[in-house]
Amino acid sequence: MRLAVVDIETTGGFPSKHGITEIAIVLMNGGEVEGVFETLINPQQPIPPFIANMTGISDDMVAMAPPFEEQAEKIYRLLHDRIFVAHNVNFDHSFVKYYLQLAGYQLQVPKICTIRLARKVFPGLKKYGLGHLTRSLDIPISNRHRAGGDARATAQIVSMALATSGNKVMQDMLSREAKHQLLPPNLSVDEIDQLPLQPGVYYFRDKKGKVMYVGKARQLRKRVVSHFTGLDISEKRQSFLKTIYTIGHTVCETELMASILESIEIKRLWPPFNKSQKRFEAIWSIYQFTDSGGYLRLAIDKKHRHSRTLINFGLMADAHRTLWKLVREFSLHPYLCFLEQSPTQPLPVIEEHNARMEAAIKNLLAQPPSFVIRDQDAILLIEQGKFYGMGRVSHWSPELPLHSFRELLTPYPENEVIRSLVRQFSEKYPEKVFHYAAEH
Repeated sequence: MRLAVVDIETTGGFPSKHGITEIAIVLMNGGEVEGVFETLINPQQPIPPFIANMTGISDDMVAMAPPFEEQAEKIYRLLHDRIFVAHNVNFDHSFVKYYLQLAGYQLQVPKICTIRLARKVFPGLKKYGLGHLTRSLDIPISNRHRAGGDARATAQIVSMALATSGNKVMQDMLSREAKHQLLPPNLSVDEIDQLPLQPGVYYFRDKKGKVMYVGKARQLRKRVVSHFTGLDISEKRQSFLKTIYTIGHTVCETELMASILESIEIKRLWPPFNKSQKRFEAIWSIYQFTDSGGYLRLAIDKKHRHSRTLINFGLMADAHRTLWKLVREFSLHPYLCFLEQSPTQPLPVIEEHNARMEAAIKNLLAQPPSFVIRDQDAILLIEQGKFYGMGRVSHWSPELPLHSFRELLTPYPENEVIRSLVRQFSEKYPEKVFHYAAEH
């Protein structure tokens, strides 16, 4: 097993913003060391004082060192036909791969994380950081926080692991690398393996169990794994991966239920890495007015404070869908609803048009309908236009009175995202919508 044990020192935590100051590569054949390469690198940016204090690498030390691109060919030749090994491998690999790409080299090699390896081979330790692990295993380490010292210590961990059950563990890690090696370093593979291939909502939690991100999925396991694929070296991405320790999930009957529950949970938990939906407000409205020619008209615009609107929406697309629906159902002229920039057909007689427009507005302002959406065994209840709740109802009949669903479903708070999801689903699947004229 040909290995390259790598350690780097950097000016920060994100390759898109920070540079490499030192790299060391210990070449191994199984548990035997074949050679060592190490060099300082000029990061071509200042080294922050706290990092200089921690590593001992100063701006003066790297001033005459070669930039990475001058060492790129040699580094690539050392790595390209070996297994890339590092403690928290995704950190080192992301920097090395990024800077090799900038120099014109595409590094495509299997990876092994010695944090994961140590957890399997040396179970029961309190911590698996490099300092804690070397102390627990009585591995001497010199020049801590320097690439050469840390790489040599990591190589000794690999040798000790291979002397026990490490070879089998490493072979297993390599055979399942597509899933295992992409995961955040603090996340157990078992967390992924236990996720079902069903619709639902998932929760990424930090070390203390706080929910950091909520998402929805058509297939939970596939969607969760997709978060960790690709070489995204942005600061936001790297910070996100470092926080993930555990994953929770809730299985839903359908993707629609998952989408609704996701919105509810985002607003309930306010996860720091969720950006959308956290300040979602009804900001688009349909207005009515009479123009200078006497035509009663409808228009979509942003909701203005103290203005009188017919109906409000959180998404402009929903406002457009509603207005086009009125145009079709009441034979309104699209130009008189600002859905055409210029009329493609003659304008109607004012009196006839205004009568149709008044009927459309009356319909828009009528008491919102009550209905049930049935999607497989999932039931959603909307009472007078407002989302009541949802749940699983296996013994369902359209003859059931409306009030009976309240006892079968879990009530949830409504929001504009849910209203939008219900509108879109109802228009796309009208055969799954069962209307109630009045309370039974």
